[in-house]
Amino acid sequence: MSHASSERHGGGAVLAIYTAAVFISALLLFGVQPMFTRMVLPQLGGSPSVWSVAMVFFQSMLLAGYAYAHWLSLARQSWLPVAVHLGLLVGAGLTLPLSIAKGWGEPPAAGTALWLLALFTVSIGLPFFALAANGPLLQTWFVRSGHRDAKDPYFLYAASNVGSFLALLSYPILLEPTLTLHAQVELWSFGFALLIAVIAACAYLLLRAPPVVETAQATAAVEPKPSWRTIGRWVFISAVPSGLLVAVTVHISTDVAAAPLLWVMPLSLYLLTWVLVFARRPVFSQSLMLALQPFAVAAIVALLLFSTRGKLVTNISAHLLTFFIIAMACHGELARSRPAASHLTAFYVSLSFGGMVGGLFAGLFAPYAFNWVAEYPILAVLAVLCRPMLGARWAGRWFWPVAAVVALALIVPPLSGYRIEGAGMTVALRIAVLTLAALSILLLRDPPKAAVTVALAFALIRLYPTDPASETVRSFFGVNKIYETGHGRFRVLEHGSTMHGAERLLTDDGRPFTGRPEPLTYYHRTSGMTVALDAVRAHKGRPIRAAIIGLGAGSLACWMKPEEHWRYFEIDPTVIAIARDSKRFRFISDCAPDISIVLGDARLTLAKEPDGSYDVIVVDAYSSDAIPVHLATREAMAIYKAKLAPHGVVVMHISNRYLELESVISGIAAANGMTTWRWSNPADLTDIANFTFASEVVISAASAEDLGSMAQSGTWVISPPDLSSRTWTDDYSNIAGAFWRRYWQQRVPKS
Repeated sequence: MSHASSERHGGGAVLAIYTAAVFISALLLFGVQPMFTRMVLPQLGGSPSVWSVAMVFFQSMLLAGYAYAHWLSLARQSWLPVAVHLGLLVGAGLTLPLSIAKGWGEPPAAGTALWLLALFTVSIGLPFFALAANGPLLQTWFVRSGHRDAKDPYFLYAASNVGSFLALLSYPILLEPTLTLHAQVELWSFGFALLIAVIAACAYLLLRAPPVVETAQATAAVEPKPSWRTIGRWVFISAVPSGLLVAVTVHISTDVAAAPLLWVMPLSLYLLTWVLVFARRPVFSQSLMLALQPFAVAAIVALLLFSTRGKLVTNISAHLLTFFIIAMACHGELARSRPAASHLTAFYVSLSFGGMVGGLFAGLFAPYAFNWVAEYPILAVLAVLCRPMLGARWAGRWFWPVAAVVALALIVPPLSGYRIEGAGMTVALRIAVLTLAALSILLLRDPPKAAVTVALAFALIRLYPTDPASETVRSFFGVNKIYETGHGRFRVLEHGSTMHGAERLLTDDGRPFTGRPEPLTYYHRTSGMTVALDAVRAHKGRPIRAAIIGLGAGSLACWMKPEEHWRYFEIDPTVIAIARDSKRFRFISDCAPDISIVLGDARLTLAKEPDGSYDVIVVDAYSSDAIPVHLATREAMAIYKAKLAPHGVVVMHISNRYLELESVISGIAAANGMTTWRWSNPADLTDIANFTFASEVVISAASAEDLGSMAQSGTWVISPPDLSSRTWTDDYSNIAGAFWRRYWQQRVPKS
């Protein structure tokens, strides 16, 4: 069959089948990411870092798949890559349905990230590897198909990213709220079987196509190979937005919940940029994106300077918009410098290698190398260097000595203990930072100088903090910050952007506070949790046995009475170290130095306790501002109920800014034959000056009799389950629904 005949009879079919194969493959590839990570979350305490490590795995497997595709593309015979890849796909299909590999239960106390990478590899490594190879491999087959568009197959890369984008967008909006994990896995397995059939059709079209392999090889010989310098720049430019993707995702998900709803927003934008820059008719010109990029980097400076904690939507939108602009500028440079089709697979290997490097830096290296989220500003600075060098119009040779002097002037004072104090100095600092950010915009034509300028702006923010003296401690589970208020009256523990405890250091007249520490924040004398503990104690008429999930600063320990047995369950070893250190907080050391603290995820460690062990179980485990989802499911409540002694109760602290959890708890309690009451005391008010806050607390028990006097107190009101909402289980949760319920509550407060 002649080339022309092939075009006449099979051109449309070839294009449709290859596009469908690439699209379905991307749909499955990026659909499995939030789905399987959601499966793994309960074993890691719901930490946002799970997604960061998962991204490292996905990017590493993409590199492996692209390298495999590049190796297959070197084969002279068309039948060899067809046979090898179809064999791989069938072999991967035999490992379905997806599930966590047997023998991978409780994670180790150390090396959690490496353990998690191994878990992903053993559980879904083969099918993910096979899917990762499809994009570049199918494009190579398309080049050899004899189709008229074979000379520029990069539009298939855009189609691939459209599939990825739709997969990510549909997961939190459509799949997670409507399907259980089991149903999602079955649907995914069906899609994988369909993909094998479509790729087999692509293979058939390739094998019956005109013999154009020799032509492609001849073209490759004519087209010069990319230089190592070009490859290095591809790697660097692709690494920066990949690392920023992880950094922005952690920044956002820490404040709300470790859930697919928040993971997919940055990743969807990341993939959308690939779609836009490789489209045949780009929506945004590269010159526009390059012009906007310095403003986006300057905006990150402003966001970190003012540390806005106001409206959630505004804050998240600002970070996502800056990320989108930076990624568009970087990926646009890659699209502009893409090679001829003959070097397509080498190009993709370079991009995937850069993506893996960026992910490794932000997901694995940074959490252990820095005690704060330093990767975000570092990557913002590196993004400036991704710009093309256009030549500066001003700021010539004098720039570098001036920059060196300024840098030296910035570093020396903090080393001598100097700190910014006073409102006037704070204003001056902010003016200096914003001036440097503006200067970096003016230097947009000279990336090295612009990068140094914006780096100085970030350095000012870090070296001269306007907030009180602080210490940051970082682990796999997040960043804990310890600081004293400006007047030195209180010391505060903060995780993410949420207080997890505060201790009074000075009395109202400025003298050192001595004696037994006074629990504050959500644990003060008239708080819902404290009142509940007192009521359980009074109802039992004896010392109680209590399990406390979530340690924080250890505030509740100072409400423990003599002869009582309390046991804490805490997943983060750094939090345990902070709470036990009397130089940081004295709640544990002064009130309960011998208290038992169990390290590990509470779902796993509490399940090992004997049934009927506790009179009260307090669930106060927060990942920044929200309870980890796996601690608020029907199965979790079943564990709590089993560990309760007769007439025991479960007290859950659900105070947070973004998720409505009362209906969730009443639902999972009802599913276990329990009733829920919510704390409703108008006298429980917030007094910011004295670090006492009103709290949302619910109690679940088998009957009103188990509450004792609380049932008649009037401050505990029955919270009936919402029959219109689906009960959360280990197989199903709906973060989007909880978010919108809280959003509308805040717009239309309860009467």
